[in-house]
Amino acid sequence: MPLFRLGLRLAADSLRRSLGRVGNYHKEAHMKHLSMAEEVRTVTGNQAKRLKSSSCGREEDEKEDDGKQEEKGHALKRFKASEDEAEDGAKRFPKRKIVLLVAYSGKGYHGMQRNVGNSQFKTIEDDLVLALIQSGCIPENHGEDMKKMSFQRCARTDKGVSAAGQIVSLKVWLIEDILQKINNHLPPHIRILGLKRVTGGFNSKNKCDARTYSYMLPTFAFAHKDCDFQDHTFHLNTETLATVNRLLAGYKGTHNFHNFTSQKGPKDPSAKRYIMEMYCEEPFVRQGMEFAVMKVKGQSFMMHQIRKMIGLVIAIVKGYASESIMEQSWGEEKVDVPKAPGLGLVLERVHFEKYNKRFGNDGFHEALEWAEEEEKISAFKEKYIYPTIISTEKEERSMANWLETLSYHDFNSTASRTQLDNRDTQTNDHEGSDGFGDDSD
Repeated sequence: MPLFRLGLRLAADSLRRSLGRVGNYHKEAHMKHLSMAEEVRTVTGNQAKRLKSSSCGREEDEKEDDGKQEEKGHALKRFKASEDEAEDGAKRFPKRKIVLLVAYSGKGYHGMQRNVGNSQFKTIEDDLVLALIQSGCIPENHGEDMKKMSFQRCARTDKGVSAAGQIVSLKVWLIEDILQKINNHLPPHIRILGLKRVTGGFNSKNKCDARTYSYMLPTFAFAHKDCDFQDHTFHLNTETLATVNRLLAGYKGTHNFHNFTSQKGPKDPSAKRYIMEMYCEEPFVRQGMEFAVMKVKGQSFMMHQIRKMIGLVIAIVKGYASESIMEQSWGEEKVDVPKAPGLGLVLERVHFEKYNKRFGNDGFHEALEWAEEEEKISAFKEKYIYPTIISTEKEERSMANWLETLSYHDFNSTASRTQLDNRDTQTNDHEGSDGFGDDSD
């Protein structure tokens, strides 16, 4: 028995020791698990912090990038808006084909037509195109290439020649108060007096079927060569005025005007021109000198034609040539026809009868007639054109000096074409010429 109990006690002690070792093992394992879990939590937490920090950084970067992109977008939009501001603003207004009624005093200008790239000789169109750009009617690049706005003048007046009724056709943005804005950028001796809508294919040169010009001159030009009064003291009487009008009426109809221009022979079909009317109005006095205005309406005119028509009538009235020379000049022989000075020549009006008949009453377009602008046209001539002609005549005596050359012409014989063409070329022509090159054919 005692041995049995001793055996049990030893077995119990051994079991307790074994259980103790197992407990310590589990305890140590548990502690290891706790330690590992803590490490995992720490690592996971650090990684989470790093991920969170990285994520926040990326979000901030993305926000910053988005802000920069948005800022760039706004900048691009602002740039585009500023770049297209004029065009976008103009697009609020329709772009349409129109005609402008233009009046100008040609003194100091080298004609109507613009010479792009040549700033040495200033023309009426130089000032006109600049005013169109500055007023916002056309883009700036249209000024360098006038075809982009379909620009066309009706008549090409030359150096020093004025106009009271020039017509130009072009495409513009129909901005508000367009006439006032254009005129605000023009000198006072160039005015836009009227505007009308026209068809899209309208061309002021091609659609024009007649032109009216006036020629203002001192009446002493009609004094007979044997008259004692060859200056401002002369006054035109009714008898002489009747003679002048009878001779001018002789031009009416179709004639061969090859003697009234240069470089055209009698066989050239384009030398034949149709004159509708030509007459001289009653004389009037300005600044102590008597003047008269002659008017001629025709389908078209050649270079120097009007000035030679007037020059020949003056030569006949003054007694230098016989009346028969007028009919002779329409024949095939070359006749010495004198050319009157360019001062005093004015483009009065251009006519569009055929266009008006077809489109004037169609309900969409206006007839190209300017009855409502007559008062403004007359006022412009009285303020700018007539005073310039009168003052220049009194200062430079262009008509008086030209009259002295009539005795050099031989109206009783013919001359070779070369001789007469050379004489035309050598004539002092500083006042300017008819300049109807646009209308010659």
